[in-house]
Amino acid sequence: MSDKVILTCTECLSRNYTTTKNKKTHSERIELKKFCKKCGKHTIHKETK
Repeated sequence: MSDKVILTCTECLSRNYTTTKNKKTHSERIELKKFCKKCGKHTIHKETK
């Protein structure tokens, strides 16, 4: 029941990471603090459709 999701940087809007998420346990969108290679710093990455 896990789906692939793409994580996008909130500052430069580049799609950097892919991950999986269980839709049954986490219905809301994922927000993680990850390193953005384009910005060169740690930023919040949000799940996109």
